[in-house]
Amino acid sequence: MLKQKRQLFEYLFMMSDLLVVSIAWVVAYFLRFSTNLVPVDKGVPEFAPYLSMTIFIWLIWGFVFRRMGLYRPMRGVRRTHEFWVLVNANALSILLLISITYLFREKSVQFSRLVFVYFWALATLFTICQRTTLRFLLREVRRKGYNLRYMLVVGAGKVSSDLASRVRLHQELGIQLLGCLSKEGKERRAAGGIPVVGCYSDLGKFVGRTDLDQIVVALPLEDHQLLPTIMEQLKDSIVDIKIIPDLYQFASLGGAIENFEGLPVISLQESPLDGINLFTKRTVDITLGAALLALFSPLMAFVALLVKCTSRGPVLFKQERVSFDGTSFKIIKFRTMYTNAESAGPGWTKPGDSRVTPLGRLLRSTSLDELPQLFNVLRGDMSIVGPRPERPVYIQEFRRRIPRYMLRHKVPAGITGWAQVHGWRGDTSIDKRIEYDLYYIENWSLFFDLKILWLTLFRGFKNRNAY
Repeated sequence: MLKQKRQLFEYLFMMSDLLVVSIAWVVAYFLRFSTNLVPVDKGVPEFAPYLSMTIFIWLIWGFVFRRMGLYRPMRGVRRTHEFWVLVNANALSILLLISITYLFREKSVQFSRLVFVYFWALATLFTICQRTTLRFLLREVRRKGYNLRYMLVVGAGKVSSDLASRVRLHQELGIQLLGCLSKEGKERRAAGGIPVVGCYSDLGKFVGRTDLDQIVVALPLEDHQLLPTIMEQLKDSIVDIKIIPDLYQFASLGGAIENFEGLPVISLQESPLDGINLFTKRTVDITLGAALLALFSPLMAFVALLVKCTSRGPVLFKQERVSFDGTSFKIIKFRTMYTNAESAGPGWTKPGDSRVTPLGRLLRSTSLDELPQLFNVLRGDMSIVGPRPERPVYIQEFRRRIPRYMLRHKVPAGITGWAQVHGWRGDTSIDKRIEYDLYYIENWSLFFDLKILWLTLFRGFKNRNAY
């Protein structure tokens, strides 16, 4: 029921969004050609071609709004933040719409640029007003007690506490917690502040209540042996019954439930980059990597010449690193140290490190030494975006000291990443780097990669921690 009700409200917001942007498109047309705000010199075009564009508007706005998180719960989020996301989402959508009209336009149809300007302003204004009104109406409906559903939780541990916090987060669902049952039933309140209304043996008394719509069995792990007894009490119940196993505490990455030929399979650790996602990311890497290599080839040739002329040794430096699924590869960089720099063993560079050449110091601070890694991208060793690859000698140390460290190898290593654009590169906190890397993996999307690439233009090249 929770999933269905949440989907219902997502569809409600999506349909209302698409309705108001459609209205904004029509109003923009008539505002341009039926008013005298700006003189019409080339005649009034037919409305039919403009009307046919609504199908593209629905597809673009629905896709962009979903990818930018506008259909996620917004409780606890300032309305100004939602408005700012709406402004950005409408701006991105209008750019995509303009691109579509340019690619698929017919010679006989010319869309007015001023219509697009009006449309962007109206769509932004209308979606902000529509969402403000809709959220106000939903709050008023809930405040008056309409369409509420009542839930009883069997269990009084961390699982029930987390469930309660999520129910409170989704207040638009209208779910009211009657309370929870514990093993002894002696506590007044359980974790998360849920009132304890009885013990497990009292479950039969609640089954026949007319004001109960759903029972959620969320037993702590130590009480799971009581599950058959609890289910026996529920065998004649006609309310919705859900079970939340106390297993997600073991889920470290990508936890989910799959259906395999009718058999529920609980995934505790899974990479988001599999199947079509991995194919899409690889396609973008090859396309963008080849384009960047062609763009930077003159600069790379100039840097190679400088490296050769300023110090003895090879132009390129190769070093073993670890990437996707723990596979090792040779990373390629412009050489920034003197030859035999690590004759005494590997180590992080430090301020004023004598092993680094004067040119190498400049290359490191501007990240120009990383450009040859585009060859690694084309070979499939790395991706353009992902956690930075580490040396095996350091991995053995970090995996013992830092929990979940090895999970960063569930995606391909990258030239730039979420940690790097936030300044966690070079000789900085490994723990913070892992925190940002895991956030990237758990929230990966193609749009997230594009956002990191955009931030790299402003934050990713200059490295204040390069010595």
